[in-house]
Amino acid sequence: MGTLKPGATYIYERVDDVVYARESGSTVRKEIGRDYDLHARITEDKLWGDIRRAAETNPTLQEALERVKVTYYLTEDYEKRYGRKT
Repeated sequence: MGTLKPGATYIYERVDDVVYARESGSTVRKEIGRDYDLHARITEDKLWGDIRRAAETNPTLQEALERVKVTYYLTEDYEKRYGRKT
């Protein structure tokens, strides 16, 4: 059971891909696991890296990436993560 106390009552919470446990009545959370497909994430990251490198010599691809960035900057998700607008 790791660092969790045997017999204690725990509340389990998930934030994005991370699973936390906190003892009932406490605000202190402990990470107890992650839920993601590592292979899929690595493949996706490699794809985006390939796209960025290809965009260096492909004006159409570079333009498309710039539109994606502008769209992201205008999203609520960007505001929540960084608390600012560009």
